[in-house]
Amino acid sequence: MKESLEALVCAFAEMHPEEAAHVLERLEPKEAALVLESLPRGVVGPVSQRLTPHAAAGILRNINSERTKELVEEMTPRQAAVVLEHLGSEDREAVLTALPESRARQLRDLLRYPPETAGGIMTPQVTSIAVDLTAEEAIAVLRRAPRESLYYLYVTDREGKLVGVVTMRDLLLARPKDPIETLVRRDFVAVPASVDREEVATMMRQRGFLALPVIDDQQRLLGVVEHEEVLDTVQQEAFEDLQRMVGAGGDESALSPVRTILKRRLPWLYLNLVTAFAAAAVISLFEPLLGRFTTLAVLLPIVSALGGNSGAQTLAVVMRGLALREIMPGAATWLILKEVRAGLLNGIAVALVTGIVVGIWSQNVGFAIVIGMAMIVNMLVAGLAGTSIPLALKFFGRDPAQSSQIFLTTITDIIGFLSFLSFAALFAGWLK
Repeated sequence: MKESLEALVCAFAEMHPEEAAHVLERLEPKEAALVLESLPRGVVGPVSQRLTPHAAAGILRNINSERTKELVEEMTPRQAAVVLEHLGSEDREAVLTALPESRARQLRDLLRYPPETAGGIMTPQVTSIAVDLTAEEAIAVLRRAPRESLYYLYVTDREGKLVGVVTMRDLLLARPKDPIETLVRRDFVAVPASVDREEVATMMRQRGFLALPVIDDQQRLLGVVEHEEVLDTVQQEAFEDLQRMVGAGGDESALSPVRTILKRRLPWLYLNLVTAFAAAAVISLFEPLLGRFTTLAVLLPIVSALGGNSGAQTLAVVMRGLALREIMPGAATWLILKEVRAGLLNGIAVALVTGIVVGIWSQNVGFAIVIGMAMIVNMLVAGLAGTSIPLALKFFGRDPAQSSQIFLTTITDIIGFLSFLSFAALFAGWLK
């Protein structure tokens, strides 16, 4: 019975590696490790390559060294490096020690670069042509090279420094004895390994490249950043920014353990608690007024909700502009004035409708005037805050996505409550 069950699991993993990976990710790491250890090596590779880095790291912590070696060797160098980044330093060193020296050295080189840089997302498997070869010799090199390592035909000198590229057309049309040096195009584009991955993504999108060579400080060719990797990077950055905007950790996933969730979220929840008390303190200043006119308490959420939503719209647009580098240096003042003007006009339009509805509902023009004026002020401030917060964080070298939503909500809540209740106190004689 046990043998039949193992055979069934093996057949399922072999025929449906994607689904098998999803099943393993839903198991506890120890259980997933036991299942993976029962699979033949030929099946482990396709399944392990489809695991999320977090799940794969959890499995690595719970399998023996020999199986760990097999698992890592089945991954591409890039995949293996990403998984190892999710391990602690001791676990990572234990895995690297169990690998063959050449493989371990390759992974150590990749791990030297932060994951948010070009070096951190590059693939080290790249075929290059020596500049002192002939066309015939270069074609022979390409025939022996793995197909997955062929992107553009990069040309290097004997020290490994990138000197240019050769088009396939020029190479195939050249005479066998023509030197490669005469075919090299030296107006190439390469990125240093330390360049931010968002900048790499922008460059590839603007120029339409399928791959970009990555070089070190001495111009040596280290690897390439593939188009597919950049697409994954852009998607990952978008989700990370979305999570950071609301105070969650950028590296969190649906499968993150509870201790990681607490570590990433709790500090921002405490900050949010402080800002909530600040908003409550503003309301408490007008407690006698709220006691006289209970209708004000009913209308308070309308002001804060509209201001928060208006600011969130501005924040999303500005964050997009920063991510896609649409906001050029010197354009901050123009952008802030534009969004403030838009917030003012939106505020007037919404205030008119809100004032009419509130006036009809309350049968009192005073409440209509108060909420209308507060709406204009709060949406104007929302446009200002939604633009200024990410720009200010960017200016001071901080991540503009890091909890921008929390700061924005705090401002719109406080200003919304303060303006609404202040106008109510000013026009208290008109209220009933």
